[in-house]
Amino acid sequence: MSMERSIKQFETDRMDAVKIAARLLLASATTAPRVGGVGECTVHILDDECDIEDLCQKVEKMSNDNEKWGFFRRDAEMLRDADSVSLITSLRSKTDPADINCNMCGKLTCEYLREAEELPDEPGVAYPGPLCIFRANNIAYAVDGMVSLARNLGIDYGIFWSAGAAAMRMGLLPKNTGFALAVGISITEKSPFRDIPLKYDEFNEKTMHDRIIRRLWPQFRSIYS
Repeated sequence: MSMERSIKQFETDRMDAVKIAARLLLASATTAPRVGGVGECTVHILDDECDIEDLCQKVEKMSNDNEKWGFFRRDAEMLRDADSVSLITSLRSKTDPADINCNMCGKLTCEYLREAEELPDEPGVAYPGPLCIFRANNIAYAVDGMVSLARNLGIDYGIFWSAGAAAMRMGLLPKNTGFALAVGISITEKSPFRDIPLKYDEFNEKTMHDRIIRRLWPQFRSIYS
């Protein structure tokens, strides 16, 4: 086997490992305990680089919607280096309060939460609640199941609420989703999610080389598909 073929085979095997790992993490998130033992979360995998790029472009655009969201650009660049992105949803936190009157949302009773005025669905609002926090907390169990397994498998990961909010705006998730997070994974020699300079989005060498092609390709794909 030639050296060139060996390197190509390594890359093929690496990406196969990414697909397997993403689905194992999905399994771990799905079987993680839920308060009440009721299904409330779903996991959706993006492992096509064009789909990931579409998501990153949306995250970048959202950085201009709120003065506090400047770090979204850095999130987008880290996710561009991810091999796969999993989107974890909370399906019942917006439409089905837990009816336990826990006051975690700030309302005395769940009935008051149902009657509360919804936040405007505007660009500067990440999650147009109000949300049942007791329900939304269940997403933490799903994420914990994913990252615990990722550690055991030796897979690098990063958690991003920016990409979860972007996926909701893009209509990538079920319509009842009230809250979502994204977990990016990478099987590379250097984690793109750790020890990142503050201006990573400005001078990441890989990003600088690929920026034009990666941003234009989804446009051509949409036009010619």
